[in-house]
Amino acid sequence: MPHDHQHHDVDSMGDRRLGWAIAINMLLTLAQVVGGVISGSLSLIADALHNFSDAASLLIAWVARKVGRQPPDRFKTFGYKRAEVIAALINLVMLVIVGLYLIYEALWRIYEPQIIEGWTVVIVAGIALVIDVATAVLTYSMSKNSLNIRAAFLHNVSDALASVGVIAAGSLIILYDWYWTDTALTLLIAAYVLYQAATMLPKTIHILMQGTPEDIDINVVISVMESINTVSNVHHVHIWQLDEHHNALEAHVVIADFSETESVKSALKSELRQRFNIDHSTLEFELQRCEKSGC
Repeated sequence: MPHDHQHHDVDSMGDRRLGWAIAINMLLTLAQVVGGVISGSLSLIADALHNFSDAASLLIAWVARKVGRQPPDRFKTFGYKRAEVIAALINLVMLVIVGLYLIYEALWRIYEPQIIEGWTVVIVAGIALVIDVATAVLTYSMSKNSLNIRAAFLHNVSDALASVGVIAAGSLIILYDWYWTDTALTLLIAAYVLYQAATMLPKTIHILMQGTPEDIDINVVISVMESINTVSNVHHVHIWQLDEHHNALEAHVVIADFSETESVKSALKSELRQRFNIDHSTLEFELQRCEKSGC
């Protein structure tokens, strides 16, 4: 009971952190859009869009955490934990859309250059940098054990780096009137956003497609299972991830004597749990057929 209470406290603290992160990122997005329009800086608006995607991703993460805590029921017998994986997919697709839009706007700006107010860019980007760092600190500890929160955390880190770049571009505009740096930085931000999405999308889709966990070799699993005493063959093996932290397996196990079923089942489940972190396994036992005459 104390463990459950402690876990609830950690979850509540995480929800409060996400709430603060959402609020300050929404305010930051508004400030950056206003600053970008006033100054004429596309890179500042690009950073604002990236921040908005962060705020949206944090909001989706917060909702997914709430949904994911719901216990299994007759509609979702495995529970709702995969809601966080779906949230991560939504966030990453949003990143792709934002990245492509920024590239479009940056290329258009090449044909229609605009005068940019450097000081406004530097001041707003400086405020954004402080808020990005604060948001990253709020979500760092939660990002270690959640693909969903990790995606949001990486967004914030990239935002902080983008804000540094915007400050540098604004400074070059003030000192040398290098307006092209604004467009160049926008393209760099877009490229990094797309890189992030390309890095995390395959893993997210792999889980939703019920793929075998990346750290598990199905042939090794079969070999270990067949090494258990009285097990002669293992086939029809399926291994997948229920969510980011829980692996599942189903398999047909051929044994010589049905009287050994319970002991073999116990040994198999123990090996699967300890060796491969498979805590949910469904095993169907079959009797070994005798191929000799007179059996």
